[in-house]
Amino acid sequence: MFAYKGELAMPKKKTALTIEERLQQALVPAEEQPYEVPENWVWVRLGEVNKYVSKSVNPISEPDKIFELYSVPSMADDYPEIIAGSDIGSSKQSVCKEDVLLCKINPRINRVWKVSQFTDNELIASSEWIIIRNNHINANYLMYCFQSKYFREFMLSNVSGVGGSLMRAQPKYVQTYPIPLPPLSEQQRIVESIEELFAKLDEAKERLQEVADSFAVRKAAILHNAFTGELTKQWRRENGVSYESWEEKKGEDFFEYVTSGSRGWAKYYSDKGSIFIRMGNLNHGTIELDFSDIQYVELPDQVEGQRSKLQKNDILISITADVGMIALVREDMDAYINQHVALARPKNDLYAEFLAWYFVSDDGLQQMQNKQRGATKIGLGLQDIRSIILKIPILPEQHEIVRLIDDLLARERAAQQAAEQALASIDLMKKSILARAFRGELGTNKASEASALELLKQVLAEN
Repeated sequence: MFAYKGELAMPKKKTALTIEERLQQALVPAEEQPYEVPENWVWVRLGEVNKYVSKSVNPISEPDKIFELYSVPSMADDYPEIIAGSDIGSSKQSVCKEDVLLCKINPRINRVWKVSQFTDNELIASSEWIIIRNNHINANYLMYCFQSKYFREFMLSNVSGVGGSLMRAQPKYVQTYPIPLPPLSEQQRIVESIEELFAKLDEAKERLQEVADSFAVRKAAILHNAFTGELTKQWRRENGVSYESWEEKKGEDFFEYVTSGSRGWAKYYSDKGSIFIRMGNLNHGTIELDFSDIQYVELPDQVEGQRSKLQKNDILISITADVGMIALVREDMDAYINQHVALARPKNDLYAEFLAWYFVSDDGLQQMQNKQRGATKIGLGLQDIRSIILKIPILPEQHEIVRLIDDLLARERAAQQAAEQALASIDLMKKSILARAFRGELGTNKASEASALELLKQVLAEN
């Protein structure tokens, strides 16, 4: 069969869209708009106002050249990497100052960054960023908009991959997402309002964080004062007791029994039976057992491990690896310890809780850590526990010390918890501010200003 050799059909020349047609393409229909915005705002599709044209850069081809690299990890420091081409392992994207970077990796993490240009070096960005550029739209406005709740929900609506770092936002869908566009002067007012409110919240957050973070310092001070006699100075005056009544003793004087668990417990593991205390059930900074992860054992009647059966008021101490974690056995229980935990049983004339708190204190912990030994395996021996030195007051003062420790630490915990709750509420307030900002609810909008439609026409008129 012969092919027809007549005139070839010429492809039709693509007719350029009019500005009105481009407007219709850019504007989001009312039924697809996420929510209502002021009348002089418009909803537009992101891709229609994104003027970024992809340009690849291969830094390896210029090994001696220094680049300003906007990588995803460097966002955590809010400062790009200043790095030689020879140290960059893959092609990057060319970017400009004021470009807004929207991270594709795991969009559950709210990562939005603006290119700031800190140096005179060429600006490049990781391929894991979706780059948004428009000289007629305030870059900070876009950055905050992309951080807002409504936009983050869109970012999660079309993803590829399964979970975590394997999850990716898909640029082709991101370009279709709607953004609210106010007049340019309103964009600036919104940014200024957000930054003013955020600055006040950040100042409050800094103070609250100091309260939350200083809990350990305040606890250490309370315990130091407790075991140097400072905490009960007033009590001694009121009760006619002298500090000279405090006696220096060794562990062998105030412990009647010190042992550690046996080896080979694994063969007795069970889904029921006696509780088996391991290092994971102890912690620093507390004397309470952690029962969040419990192992059980079923022991035969005649087995060597029976000697480590716990009794009320036993003090438990971690003696390998992370030395010096403490727990007080507050009641009789059917429980045993493994070989990484020591059991120190106080004599009857001593208050177990007083001793337990001493071991938690910096003074007690320091003694234990100074005694730990082992060339390849750090450890604390049973004799080390027996040789620990402590000044001990009379029993009534021991009780008063523990009462004051409990009372003061309860207050400090309450202050810490209140600070942590307030910190969480600050993050919620920031989200609320962003939500209101992009609904036109910050009180900055001026209805008399020309519609953002005029701005959009200006944007679309440029190729």
